[in-house]
Amino acid sequence: MKSPYIAELPVSQVVNVVCLVQTKDIRQKKTGEPFLSLTLSDRTGDIDAKMWDNVAEVLNSFEKDDFVRVRGLVQVFQNRLQLTIHKIQTVTAAEVDAADFYPVSSRDRMEMFSELQRLVASIRNPHLRTLLETIFADGEIALKFRTAPAAKQIHHAFLGGLIEHVLSLAVLAEAAAAHYPFVDRDLLLTGVILHDIGKIHELNYERSISYSDEGQLIGHIPIGMKIVCDKASLLPDFPRPLLMLVEHMILSHHGQLDYGSPKVPLFIEAMLLHQLDNLDSKMETMRAAVANDRQLEGTWTGFVSSLERPVLKKERYLQSSAANASLPADAPAQPEADPSVSAFAAKLQAALRPKC
Repeated sequence: MKSPYIAELPVSQVVNVVCLVQTKDIRQKKTGEPFLSLTLSDRTGDIDAKMWDNVAEVLNSFEKDDFVRVRGLVQVFQNRLQLTIHKIQTVTAAEVDAADFYPVSSRDRMEMFSELQRLVASIRNPHLRTLLETIFADGEIALKFRTAPAAKQIHHAFLGGLIEHVLSLAVLAEAAAAHYPFVDRDLLLTGVILHDIGKIHELNYERSISYSDEGQLIGHIPIGMKIVCDKASLLPDFPRPLLMLVEHMILSHHGQLDYGSPKVPLFIEAMLLHQLDNLDSKMETMRAAVANDRQLEGTWTGFVSSLERPVLKKERYLQSSAANASLPADAPAQPEADPSVSAFAAKLQAALRPKC
């Protein structure tokens, strides 16, 4: 196990830390000299890093997705931690434990895959069950399905995120199908399991999470359609109308044309799949926004572009509210400091303030 992790870095101290280079930008100072702007990461989070001096010596010694050993000073800049790099050198993959660097589901992936298999076995429609069994009998698909993230950044963006998202959706789907007796539970669960299967090829996740060439050019919805159609072609007795319903659920699960769906949901199970998928992804996005926010102070996260809003750090907000409520009722209100007023001016203003 590596030490320290990024989440453990002490402020105002020089540290030695091994990280994964998530982004690398070469920029220019006002003097025209280059400096490096990096994002360094491990499984606990990431940190902005800058290297101002001796950049030419290391400029071409590493690239994005390389492991590096860094010595530098941890500081606070604009309410976030920032690492000023003094020295940086590459580290080979053989020298690190990959598990220290990639965010991963808190759940065991093999246990989740066993849960998925039990879910498939519970489907009573023989055609749908056989289709799912055929798909996951493919060893490559099974391995990638339990390894892939569900997204690059937005939700469940960690190894095992795809299967965790699917199983979470399945719990919601079971409850919804029990509540609405007109819902076809087997068809809904089949859509839940297969709606994002194209992400096993859309994303690269050997180092940092990024889009594959296939993901950039085609996208996970058409990729998922091809996987399902290829496997269904091995089942000559599979009813074509039923296959079209499964295909439509994959095509429409984003819900709106401007959200990337080629079709909008046109029957009950397709609409329910979209709504549950949206619910689960939004809930995970809000949870992760709070858990991963790098603002050191305050009760709000930075702006979350996928949600088009900042998110309240509820626990911190309640704690700060409770602390304020514990002050004596007659305690004089403390005016907020004006950053444009010097310390001497502030003291002078306080001395001249009328006494009540």
